[in-house]
Amino acid sequence: MTAITATRRLARLRSLAVTGLATTGAAAAALTLMPASAHAAQMPQSAPAVKAAAQDGNADAGGAGSLDGWIKKSLAVMKQKGIPGSYEGLRRNIMRESGGNPNAQNNWDVNAQKGIPSKGLLQVIDPTFNAYHVSGTAHSITDPVANITAAANYAAHRYGSIDNVNSAY
Repeated sequence: MTAITATRRLARLRSLAVTGLATTGAAAAALTLMPASAHAAQMPQSAPAVKAAAQDGNADAGGAGSLDGWIKKSLAVMKQKGIPGSYEGLRRNIMRESGGNPNAQNNWDVNAQKGIPSKGLLQVIDPTFNAYHVSGTAHSITDPVANITAAANYAAHRYGSIDNVNSAY
């Protein structure tokens, strides 16, 4: 490699680095300036982010009353019903949508403005929950297993699998 080529490559790398920093800075500024109500879901102050009490009030680490347990129960129902999806795909989407809070509710987006806010771990609206509810789960949109399973069923019909969802759906 000649000295001129090396100098040009170095200059190009510096340019890319500066552009990347500028882009990152602009994104950070935009997020900082975004109103607090514009987050994906609102989390009640009293609810823990990932581990919350199950509907029956029993919260056992890694069991039925935890995010891990809810995902595993949902996967068992999904397997029985032929609904595709993985633990990783469900968890990734849950953490993005609700931070693991089964009582999360979005009160700011277009659905909420129309009177049908997104609810639960995977931020499902009532009409979608009702259309994609999976028998064998509670008919309650905030029931963690029912919410996960209905959302995965919807995602399977719309995107092929919850694993293919990488943003709000």
